[in-house]
Amino acid sequence: MKKYLAEMFGTMVLVLMGCGAAVSLNCGGDTASVVGTAMAFGLAVVAMAYAIGGISGCHINPAITLGCWVSGRINCKDALCYMLFQVIGAFIGSAILFALVATSPDAALGTTTGANACQANVSIATGLIAEIVLTCIFVLVVLGATDANKGAGNFAGLAIGLSLILIHFVGIHYTGTSVNPARSIAPAVFEGGAALQQLWIFIVGPFVGALLAAGIWKLIGSECKCCCKKEE
Repeated sequence: MKKYLAEMFGTMVLVLMGCGAAVSLNCGGDTASVVGTAMAFGLAVVAMAYAIGGISGCHINPAITLGCWVSGRINCKDALCYMLFQVIGAFIGSAILFALVATSPDAALGTTTGANACQANVSIATGLIAEIVLTCIFVLVVLGATDANKGAGNFAGLAIGLSLILIHFVGIHYTGTSVNPARSIAPAVFEGGAALQQLWIFIVGPFVGALLAAGIWKLIGSECKCCCKKEE
């Protein structure tokens, strides 16, 4: 149960800090707001990686959990419980943010939740492709950085957080960048409208991207058993 609670807390922090920055900075209004929001999401991941990584592995993202399950790094029961508690944590983070905005509306420059939706002049197809590709890249970084034999060791959390910042730089002007179903589900429920109508994009896209990442990592990251024997 401790690792499930750790996932809940970590996801709560990610949503509160990341979406909170998007709301406070009016993300998308100018370049500085995009940079600030991207850094908030990435730094939240770095902070949680070193806070709860030793307890749960700090997935705080159902797409990462799916990629780890398909890769054989977590069993089915834990994967399902991780996802459940991640969504619960996201709702807690969104509820706190919604309460802050509701009680001090003048302090929020953007939306009240930081929810995801395809931006103006961005088609559903484009948004879906963006979420698939960006999630694939992100989950691939996670699988590589945390690999027991080839990973980045104590620097894994930093590598993952920095990659999330980079992904936000690319994706914010298309979808607001999700690459995380839990991060999208809770804010969409609070915001409604287009965010709720398009929510399927931010569930299907990240899950498809995670499956692709797991397949790619299996192809390029698995040990070669036929031709890589060391000479005796």
